[in-house]
Formats: sequence, structure tokens, C-alpha cells
Amino acid sequence: MLKAVILVTVVVPVKNEEQNLAQCLSRLGRFAHVIVVDSGSDDRTSDIAKEYGAELIQFRWSGSYPKKRNWVLMNYRFTTPWVLFLDADELISDAFCDELQGAIQDKNKVGFWLNYTSYFLGRKLSHGVPQRKLALMRVGSGLYERIEEESWSQLDMEIHEHPILDGVVGELSNCIEHRDLRGVDRFLSRHIDYAKWEAARYERLHEEGGLGIARHLTKRQLFKYRNIRHWWFPWFYFLFSYIVRLGFLDGRGGFRYAFYKAWYFETVRALIEEREMSSRGR
Repeated sequence: MLKAVILVTVVVPVKNEEQNLAQCLSRLGRFAHVIVVDSGSDDRTSDIAKEYGAELIQFRWSGSYPKKRNWVLMNYRFTTPWVLFLDADELISDAFCDELQGAIQDKNKVGFWLNYTSYFLGRKLSHGVPQRKLALMRVGSGLYERIEEESWSQLDMEIHEHPILDGVVGELSNCIEHRDLRGVDRFLSRHIDYAKWEAARYERLHEEGGLGIARHLTKRQLFKYRNIRHWWFPWFYFLFSYIVRLGFLDGRGGFRYAFYKAWYFETVRALIEEREMSSRGR
């Protein structure tokens, strides 16, 4: 029995995602429209998008606001009332689609938090700190945080920025699979860029008057930026993820994921210290 078309536009921001994109697009047949927003990939990413019938848009980042997701929200003429942002390494299920189809009928909601099941080095992570994103929103209900950066990293897409929506937000319970096929080297290189961005943002937040004025930050963001400068923060994260959140039950994958995330936060700390020393030198 054919199911009704879901009146949602799926936006998949990409750059050199030939290893992941096909598995993502193959799950999107029920949606009214699919857009792949590319950043000048030099692999088969664009060809794969066309093979699956997605609309292909090229994006060139200037190094400042807006980045890719906000640029789409600000410039694209949507023909559906809702938009769902998916990464190329994220896979949806029929159960997720069914729940989403029902959820968007709620006229009182302007967005929904989504939950994720992560895989690391091919291993499913059933424990540890859960991933959660506000990635489904009513068109016109808001934008991602506006952060005036100056090419802090190579990231041309909102990663740590969250949408700020005008209205009530709900949550979907069926999880999206986060399954990156590109290996640990891409994981590490990507997180170095994330760390550079976070160190620059930490500095900017304090230049602008600290966290007291950043009322739009989530509780998780506030906790991170209040404490990431402290020596204990990476090890707190490791113990919380690996012990308290039972990451050890995921075996080798659980240990490695918690370890690499602790390494990531220590890298952010080191970059913050380096920036502070450079400022004092100037």
C-alpha cells in the first residue's frame, strides 16, 4: 500500500560525501522534495545527488555569516511547510517517517528535537552521551544562531549552532542512524576543525560579556562553555560517558568514542590557551 507523500523538504548539506550520500538519499523516497546543497565537491557527490533525483544547489561560503543551513533558510523558496536537515551520514527509517508524518500535523509545534543512534568504527553505540539535534522545523519559524565569525575554521555549515525558533518545540522518539563510512582519519580531521571553531567562539563569547548575555544557548552549551577552560572537563566527559552513561557496555567502540571525545575537549582547551597567550603577547 502506497503511503502519503510527506510534505517536508529534506535538505542535505554536503562536501565530498560520495561514500555516505547514496545510503542517505536511498531512504528519502517518501518526502515531497530533496535538496542537496554542495560546497564544490571534487568527487562523485554531485553525480550521486542527480542519480537519486535530488535538486542540486552549489554553495560558496564567504567566510562569514551566513553559513550553509541559514543560507538555504534565507534564500530558498520552499514549497512545503516543513524542512528537515539531514547530514549525508544520517539514515532514516520507515518508523521515523511515520512518526514525523503524524507530528507535523500538530499546528501548535514549530519544530522537533530528533534523537540519534550512533555508530563508531562500524560498531553501534547503545550507551554513552546521546546525540540530539533540533533539525526539523516549520519554514519561517526561525534561523540558526547568528554568529559573526571570521573564517574561524573550514566549516561552512552550522555544526554547534542551534536553531532559535519562535514557538513550541516537540520531540520525535524514533532514532535516526548516524553511520559515517569515512573512517577515523576523517573523524579526527573534522574534529580538529570543530575544536578551532569552539576555541574561537569561547573567546568571542567572553569578549562580548560572557555567558550571561547568551540567553539562546542550550543547557548543554552553557555547561560546556562555563567549564571547558578547566583542566578537569575532558576527564569529566570521559567518566560521565564511559562510566555513568555505561559506555563501557559498548566494548572497544564505546571506549574509543569516549576517549576521542575527551581528546577533542582537551584540544579545545589547548587552543583556547594558545589564543589567550597570543592575545597577551599582542
